[in-house]
Amino acid sequence: MLSPREATFVERQRVAHLATADAEGRPHAVPVCFVYLGGRFYIPIDEKPKRTQRLRRLRNIEENPRAALVFDHYEEDWERLAYILVRGTASILGESQEHERAVAALRQKYPQYRSMELERRPLVRIEPEQAVGWGHLDEASNEGCQPQCWPNWGTGN
Repeated sequence: MLSPREATFVERQRVAHLATADAEGRPHAVPVCFVYLGGRFYIPIDEKPKRTQRLRRLRNIEENPRAALVFDHYEEDWERLAYILVRGTASILGESQEHERAVAALRQKYPQYRSMELERRPLVRIEPEQAVGWGHLDEASNEGCQPQCWPNWGTGN
């Protein structure tokens, strides 16, 4: 689970970057919409145009459940840069009460999803195991850019 400070930073973000890898370790990264709910991340497979519904991210998760999410903030003033990297275990979530709660939260965060039929589409669920953050995570802070690493979660990129 994220600390309150990390959760606040993550919840301010509209887009994250999901990284998965296939069974042979070939990486794949894509921008995604998400919600953080009950200590887990949920990512929809929505109705935006795609060549297939058998997306590489879903195939990768089936082969290798290790995944990462990056949430970042960029400004030209580099003293205000920040990111959080979350590593965890990904799974594909089908129709269930958990799925319904996540879809409701996604629709609340992203009005575009209110007109999409997400109920029968899978969601990616990520159970965070490790988080590393850096930078100006608190918008109102005047502390500048201070490295932040959380206990027992490592310090590397």
